Amino acid sequence: MGLIILSPLFLFVPLLIKISMPGPVFFRQERAGKGGKPFMILKFRSMKPDRQAEENHEFAKDAQRLTPFGALMRRTKLDELPQLLNVIKGDMSLVGPRPAVTEQAERYTSRQKKRLRMRPGMTGLAQVNGNAALSWEERIEYDLKYIETFSLALDMKILLKTALVVLCGEEAFQSRAGHSYSGRF
Repeated sequence: MGLIILSPLFLFVPLLIKISMPGPVFFRQERAGKGGKPFMILKFRSMKPDRQAEENHEFAKDAQRLTPFGALMRRTKLDELPQLLNVIKGDMSLVGPRPAVTEQAERYTSRQKKRLRMRPGMTGLAQVNGNAALSWEERIEYDLKYIETFSLALDMKILLKTALVVLCGEEAFQSRAGHSYSGRF
């Protein structure tokens, strides 16, 4: 049902990507799935191609490589839509810990490896409680809290708040300190 509703975006966004920047429509990257099993995550490409940076996993300069349309896609989370195909394939779920790059997952501590106990999600507790404003350690803590307390009710709350974040922007849910208001789950 969701794919039918979103199908115009699956036609419109690739066309705009092709018009606005050369190169492939999709960005593919190996990520760690459930049990650490690698899979290829799909996203709409939002950056100018830079093979060397991709090969060296240099992501600090991503903002400089974003195209104007890419920045809009990132702000509205449109770049994440192709992950619905990962969900259909069974590599991901709608809600869960965000999938880590495989090299990063290989360096997890035993505590952090708990993130690999369930299928990674398109959205999660960290994404609706500050996301970019959170440190890596804070994101891990949110993921571990989700794993310990997950339920259908919590998933529904996260999906609802994700829709609000997409519509209103992450900034609408962050205080001046960079953390979410009392709407934390």
